[in-house]
Amino acid sequence: MPTLNWIGKDKVINHHQDIPFRVLDYLYTHGEENSDNMIIHGDNLDALKSLLPKYEGRIKCIYIDPPYKSAC
Repeated sequence: MPTLNWIGKDKVINHHQDIPFRVLDYLYTHGEENSDNMIIHGDNLDALKSLLPKYEGRIKCIYIDPPYKSAC
């Protein structure tokens, strides 16, 4: 099977291991009280790492809004 190789590939593949776990700060709620739903604003990898300690193996769906480039 063909593979893609480039300079620095190992660093990119293992980058997630360099990011520490984060603690979520609950700033506000929306909708039903005591809901398990969350909106996390921030860097995608930081947000995902913040979910691991409490929710690993228990999350059904994650929607990640992709980063946008400014067209100014």
